[in-house]
Amino acid sequence: MNPSVAPPADHHRISYGAFLSGLFAWTFDAFDFFILTYVLAPVARDFHQPIPNIALTLTASLVMRPVGAFLFGLLADRYGRRIPLMIDVLFYSVMEILSGLAPSYRIFLVLRLLYGVGMGGAWGVGASFAMESVPIRKRGILSGVLQEGYAFGNLLAAIGFWTVFPRWGWRPVFFIGVVPALLTLFLLARVQESDSWKATAARERTWGDYFRLVAANWRRFLFIAALMAMMNFISHGTQDLYPTFLQQQRHFDARTTALLSIVSMMGAIVGGILIGLYSDRRGRRRAMVWSVLLGILLIPLWVFVPGIGWIAFGAFLMQFLVQGAWGVVPVHINELSPDALRGFFPGFAYQVGVLIASTAPYIEAVMSRQFGYARAMAVFAAVVLALGALVIAAGPEAHRVAFSGQAKPSSS
Repeated sequence: MNPSVAPPADHHRISYGAFLSGLFAWTFDAFDFFILTYVLAPVARDFHQPIPNIALTLTASLVMRPVGAFLFGLLADRYGRRIPLMIDVLFYSVMEILSGLAPSYRIFLVLRLLYGVGMGGAWGVGASFAMESVPIRKRGILSGVLQEGYAFGNLLAAIGFWTVFPRWGWRPVFFIGVVPALLTLFLLARVQESDSWKATAARERTWGDYFRLVAANWRRFLFIAALMAMMNFISHGTQDLYPTFLQQQRHFDARTTALLSIVSMMGAIVGGILIGLYSDRRGRRRAMVWSVLLGILLIPLWVFVPGIGWIAFGAFLMQFLVQGAWGVVPVHINELSPDALRGFFPGFAYQVGVLIASTAPYIEAVMSRQFGYARAMAVFAAVVLALGALVIAAGPEAHRVAFSGQAKPSSS
């Protein structure tokens, strides 16, 4: 037996430990990002700034994500997934604490820029670590679980907003994500590297060879970047200003806003898992295309209906479809990425897409001044959902491809 490969029973323990590490890193990263979306208005009041200026700090975090994906992705291919991911989690946790202590808008903006570096590193390294460490036949459904760590982080942010903000204000909500992040560090300290990373031995290549391999795959990189640009326009266009829409246009209080956001994130979690499972059986592109097309039909139910019951129903269904399509993303772009570049390639391409789409919350905030939140969000969502379906359908697919170090699944 190869001593570098654990026996089958232990391998399953290590695999799911690695999966949970990636899941938790992404969940608490998302919590730290979304907590700001719930407190845009009070932060704006305290810093004596208009809401679009605070929304710009969301854009600032998104703009810096490619930097984090580039740096941590290179480290992950050269030195393994675990240590870079541990450093990343520690870094973004510190930036989150300091955000809650910021004395001025300018310092707050700088801290959100730095936080974006950590946010950018978490997804690519964590998703590669997770997808390399789970059974091939279960990649789709586990991809959905992994990606909906983002929705679960949003749900936790809503709970934090509901319970902490009314009593202590906005600053303490930036502190509460640090404690569960320690669980991620604990898990990462106990798991081993994936067999796929060991098999590619990227650490033995020169940097010149490594970047020549990156250049040889530039077409695939551009497609994934375009795909992720559209997926991020869709996600941020339907999520980031939704709490502000509920508060400013529908005039709901903090409790009701939090409850409706929790309902929408429950839809996201269920959609990510079920549509991820569907992609295991029928393919990645088909699952994603149908999800975003059905999302267009749901726009009136999402922002124009009267009554809190209908609003909750529309919020649940919209995020079921949007995040259902997103649930396929980790497995889809990791399957499309070359083995030796999987720490860097999907994460950096993803974050380049984020950079392209980073203006989404700011554009919607500006549009809302002219048209109101509901109409602005509806028009924006319809455009990006339609364009997203075209980009997904035009791209390649590598459904259930075996990674290096993995045996292909049997046909039975």
